[in-house]
Amino acid sequence: MIKTTRPGRNGTVRVTFALPVDEPGEAVSVVGNFNDWDPYAHPLRKRANRTRSAAVTVPVGSTLHFRYLAEGGLWFDDGTIPAHNGHGATVTV
Repeated sequence: MIKTTRPGRNGTVRVTFALPVDEPGEAVSVVGNFNDWDPYAHPLRKRANRTRSAAVTVPVGSTLHFRYLAEGGLWFDDGTIPAHNGHGATVTV
């Protein structure tokens, strides 16, 4: 699931990537063009609401290409984003 804030006065928006806390059961990171596909830059952290999430701040109008990477090299896409191309999800904020 992707959540975005309203644009700030500085022309940026905060994008939060969230997954259920136990699907998959291993550690997960969100990787994409916003972090140079670095699997260590944005690990999803457990939250009190039974989810885990990570957030990035990007300029309004940015197109984000991303995938999730779980332990063991398991790549998977966000099932809530309809713009799948077989190699990740794309969202414009």
